[in-house]
This record gives sequence, structure tokens and C-alpha cells, in this order.
Amino acid sequence: MNILVTGVAGFIGSNFLYYYLRQHPEDSIIGLDKLTYAGNLENFRRLSHNEKARFYFFKDDICDSSRINQIFEEFSIDAVINFAAETHVDRSINDPQIFVKTNVLGTGVLLNTAKEYWMKEGLWRPRTRYVQISTDEVYGSLGPKGHFTETTPLDPHSPYSASKAAADLIVKAYHDTFGMPVLITRCSNNYGPYQFPEKLIPLLIRNALNHLPLPVYGDGKQVRDWLHVGDHCQAIDCVLERGSPGQLYNIGGNNEWQNIDLVKLVVSLLRKETGDEGINEDLITFVRDRLGHDRRYAIDSTKIRKDIGWGPKMAFGEGIRNTIRWYIQNKEWLEHVISGDYLKFYEENYEGRL
Repeated sequence: MNILVTGVAGFIGSNFLYYYLRQHPEDSIIGLDKLTYAGNLENFRRLSHNEKARFYFFKDDICDSSRINQIFEEFSIDAVINFAAETHVDRSINDPQIFVKTNVLGTGVLLNTAKEYWMKEGLWRPRTRYVQISTDEVYGSLGPKGHFTETTPLDPHSPYSASKAAADLIVKAYHDTFGMPVLITRCSNNYGPYQFPEKLIPLLIRNALNHLPLPVYGDGKQVRDWLHVGDHCQAIDCVLERGSPGQLYNIGGNNEWQNIDLVKLVVSLLRKETGDEGINEDLITFVRDRLGHDRRYAIDSTKIRKDIGWGPKMAFGEGIRNTIRWYIQNKEWLEHVISGDYLKFYEENYEGRL
């Protein structure tokens, strides 16, 4: 199979690249990434010689329909996994339009190109699949109890989550209208290697290692369900292989943490790993809460467990320790991905927001 993976140089996309090439030695991945601030070619440096031979990378925009058409024609694409997205909530508050363009219009381009290429004379080419990678944030916010299921109504509260919800509905419409073999996955918060350090865990690690403030929104009691990126990659592979076209699958870690408790855990583990007493809870700095900040997310993964047989394997204690060790051992990577644009964004959105 030739699989088009968009957003391949990002956090989850690059982890999926490694996972899939190692699990499927006969398949090839055609990777596409616009290489915005969160896309990093250094994420590919650990590919083996054999894996590199089955990986083709192109710096392109999913909104460029002519380029997407060329790639489908050149590589006879069998499946699409769409990771490409603007993903940071704070950035969506600052500039909603780029989220609409990439997340909504870009998804439309991919869908339409796949439809034109895979459907001939009213029939779909066998074994083709389109997988849309979405987020639990499209459901909005939960109270202190309950979990998101696949039937939970959409109620997004930020431009980011609204753009992802809109993309999901377009994907669904291509199935309902044209019978296109689409699948949608919605995952909880991911953690692991290669994550851009505007996200909570790598941001905490980098700041703590440099004895910088650890920004915590509001009272820090927002709750998130954490899933190791390796488990997420396996789930996507399972959905690609065994998912039923037209279906939606929630992917969660069954691992809820209040933000403040997670911050304290990371501080404690980092201090133990480094022996640096300067890494302590005195670095925690509460900042003004994010606009429209959802209080709690939690996912019910019953459907994917029953229908496909997937469940998370990585225990959080092991996963968070491995993640912290990876960032300590890859300080050079961590600093290389920090650009002037990111530092300016950080200063405007975190520093001084008491």
C-alpha cells in the first residue's frame, strides 16, 4: 500500500511514521507537511536505511489542490491519514482564519481529490480508506462526571475545536453523500517524544530544565485524559485496517489528571532524573485563564475496544518517565525547534498573565 500521511513532520505524524513503517515492511508512506513552526525535519533523523527507502517526503500545503492531485497520480495513493492541522488553542484565539483554512478547507481538498481518484464510474476502488484524525475537544466540556462517547453532541468552544468539528462533518458528509470509505478518530491529550514545546508537558520540561516559570492556567484544576502517542499510533493503524467505513472511534487513555497535579508530578520526576534541586514547585506560576477554557475532557473508548480490539498498553507512570528521559536526552532537538516566532508567541501568551 501507498499511504499519504499529511502533517507527517509534526508530533503525532512523525511518531506514526516510525510506527507504521516498522509494523508494515511492505508498505510505503508518502509524507506531506507544510513545515510551519510545529513541523520539523529533524523528527525523521532516526529512520533506518530500509525505512527511508519507503518514505517519500514533500513540503506542500494540503490546500494546494493541484499538488495533491499530482501526488495521488504519481504514487497511486491507496489511503490517506490526515494529521495536518493547526492545533494550538491559544493560536486559534489569536488568528482563527488560518485554522479555518487549513483544518476545514484543507480537509475538503484532500477529500475531493481522493474521491476523484478513487471513484470511477460510480464505484469505489477496493481497499481505499480516508482516516481523519480529530480531537475530543470537539465535544466541548464535561462536568465532574461522565465521559465523551461517539454519540455525544458536538459543542466546540474555541476556533480550533470548531474548525476540527467542521472538518469532521465534511468527512462524514462525503460518506453519507458519496459512500466514500472514511473513518474519523477522536483522541484525548497525547504525550511523548517529538512534541512541540508549546504543549503542556514538553513546555514544562523545557522551562523546568532552564529554571523558568511553569505557567498554569487559572486554578490549574482543569482535567485532561492523557494517552501515550505510541498507543495512539497503534489505534490509528487498527482503525485503518479493521475499522468500518463511515464510523467514528474515540481513542482515550482512561487516565485523567488535573493540570496542577500533572505539573507537580513532572517537577518531581524531573528533579529525581536530574538531581537538580532548582527544579521545584516554586517555579509554578499561575497565569490568567485561557478564553473559553474547557474544564474537563474524558473519553469512553468502549467502541474501539469492542469493535476493533484496541486498548492502551503504556502505563502512565512508565510513559511519563520515558517521555521526560527522552527530552532530557534530546535537549539539542528541544532547543532547535524553538524559533524566534515561538518565543515571541510564548511571551505574549504566557508571561506576565497574572
